[in-house]
Amino acid sequence: MPKIPFNIPYLTGAEEAYMLDALRSRAHCGNRAYAERCIALLKEKYGFHAVFLTPSCTAAMEMGAILADLQPGDEVILPSYTFSSTANAIVLRGAIPAFCDVDPATMNIDVSLIEELITERTRLIVPIDYTGIPCDIDAILAIAKKYNLLVMQDAAQSIHSFYKGTPCGGSAPLAAFSFHESKNLSCGEGGALVVNDPALVERAAFLQEKGTDRSLVLKGLRSKYGWIDLGSSFLLSDILAAVLLAQIERVDEIVAKRAVVTSAYFNLFDPYGEQGLLQLPAYPDHIQVNHHAFFVIFDTAPNRDTFLKLTGQKEIYPYSGYVPLHSSRMGRKFGYEPEDVPVTEDIAKRIVRLPFYTDLSENGLDYCISGMQTVLEQIYHC
Repeated sequence: MPKIPFNIPYLTGAEEAYMLDALRSRAHCGNRAYAERCIALLKEKYGFHAVFLTPSCTAAMEMGAILADLQPGDEVILPSYTFSSTANAIVLRGAIPAFCDVDPATMNIDVSLIEELITERTRLIVPIDYTGIPCDIDAILAIAKKYNLLVMQDAAQSIHSFYKGTPCGGSAPLAAFSFHESKNLSCGEGGALVVNDPALVERAAFLQEKGTDRSLVLKGLRSKYGWIDLGSSFLLSDILAAVLLAQIERVDEIVAKRAVVTSAYFNLFDPYGEQGLLQLPAYPDHIQVNHHAFFVIFDTAPNRDTFLKLTGQKEIYPYSGYVPLHSSRMGRKFGYEPEDVPVTEDIAKRIVRLPFYTDLSENGLDYCISGMQTVLEQIYHC
């Protein structure tokens, strides 16, 4: 019986040679040769203004929160259905999360609910691109402009997704990407903060270098550097950047292989969706997804739980999804109750993320589909 885990990191074949070259260079810290090549390629492919490679997307979000100049008591609007890093970056600055509900079609922030959450203390909106489905960034930026707010897009899952022809992370002033081993492009742990507002780029360089102006010394603009701002070591080792470069170079191939998995999942689940038994992702016409992941929303929580149990017995391992932040232990510390964000609370009990990794397109997909088909027939007696 094959085993179908939730994720397996992909290898292009070039990682080992690049990594050994970086290792032997004796230049292992951040912003060295391989980092420079990654940054140049990301800017060339996606038109980003400035890219700062970081140890993780979590670090990128934390760096972005400092760059946004969040202060204690400021409020930040974000979806409750997201990973804890999205909220931690805010809370670490002393700011207060204002949790917004989601649009069930995409599981992204429900743009129609954002304005009612804005107060005189609101400073930032942080939408996410769930499973690589681009958020409605134009509408979010329009709201931000109306109320003089900043937007930091949590694009952890959406590298190589496109919104109206624009790459995700290319429109917002700030955007954070993940290169964790669970993502389309990975180097084990890694991330990037994209800074599209030219006015923020110089300070971003200071923050990345522990709050020093070392970047100016490297450019020959200073003879020595000093501590001039907040900051931390928001730098990705060049050894990991070497692994990342091998992945970025093959992004089109990776996304194409993952598209095979998406197609197979739609073929399997569409008949159940047409009967109203399940809800599947809805991709608006103006977006192009990167096939990062696939979710299914079951009609009832017991049916979801049965699906997870029976697929596990077949060594197929989907994932139950996020625990909503608003009703988690930390969310309750901010005064939230489960019923405060009702759509998210309901769907979180019924949603499943299916196994999804690049190699699945060529190894194990038939077994995965067959096994889940059998389970669905047991649940719905089809």
